[in-house]
Amino acid sequence: MATLIWCLFIATLLPLLAKAPVAYAMHKLGGYNNSHPRDQQSKLTGFGARALAAHQNAFESLIIFAPAVLLAIATQHTGTHITLLAIVHVCARVLYNGLYLANIDKLRSLVWAVATLSSFAIIWQCIP
Repeated sequence: MATLIWCLFIATLLPLLAKAPVAYAMHKLGGYNNSHPRDQQSKLTGFGARALAAHQNAFESLIIFAPAVLLAIATQHTGTHITLLAIVHVCARVLYNGLYLANIDKLRSLVWAVATLSSFAIIWQCIP
C-alpha cells in the first residue's frame, strides 16, 4: 500500500511541477505577470501554449487517478496488479508531459491513453 500512496503523492505533485515550464514561457513573454497570469497565459504560443496545456491536463488526469487509488485503498485492493497499474500511470504521466513539451503529438496521445486506461483499470479491479 505504501507504493500506492507514493504514486498518489507523486501524481499530486505533477501538476505543480508542470507549472515550471509555463512560468518559464511566461517569463520569456515579457516577465511573469503575477497580477494577471491567466490573461498572460492566454497569449502563450508554441512551447508556452503546449506547457500550459500539459499543466492543465495534469489536473484533469489527477481527477481520475486520485479517486481510483483511494478506492483501491478503501476496498483493500492493494495487490501487485493495482500497484503496477498505479506505477504505470505515474510513469506515463511524466512521459506525457515531456512529449507534450517536445510536440510529439501521436505518441503523446498513446501515452495519455495508457495513463487514463490504467486509472480506469484500477477502478475496474475494485468492483466486486
